[in-house]
Amino acid sequence: QVELVESGGGLVQPGGSLRLSCAASGFTFSNYVMSWYRQAPGKQRELVASITSNGRTVYVDSVKGRFTISRDNGKNTVYLQMNSLKPDDTADYYCTCPTKDSWGQGTQVTVSS
Repeated sequence: QVELVESGGGLVQPGGSLRLSCAASGFTFSNYVMSWYRQAPGKQRELVASITSNGRTVYVDSVKGRFTISRDNGKNTVYLQMNSLKPDDTADYYCTCPTKDSWGQGTQVTVSS
C-alpha cells in the first residue's frame, strides 16, 4: 500500500525558508518520479516541482531560483527546500508519486508577517 507523509510546513515571515519532507513507503521509491504540488485558497492545485529517479528536476516558473527539490533514495524521502518565501507561496503543499496516483495528506505553509 502506497503511503506518502508530508511534514515541515508552518508559519514563516516573507523572505524566510522552510524545508518540506515527504516520506514514502509501499513502493520502490527510487524508480519513480516524485512531485510537489500546492493549492492556495480558492485556486486550483498546481505543480511546483518534480524530480526524476535519476535526479533531473523541473520547476514552475514562479519558484525557479527559490525552491529546490531533492530526494534521498536511501531514506525513501523527497524534499522541497523553499527559500525567499513570499505571501503568494501560501498554500497547502502535497507530495505525490504521479505514476502511482498517490497523494499525501498535505502540509500547510503560511507566509505572513
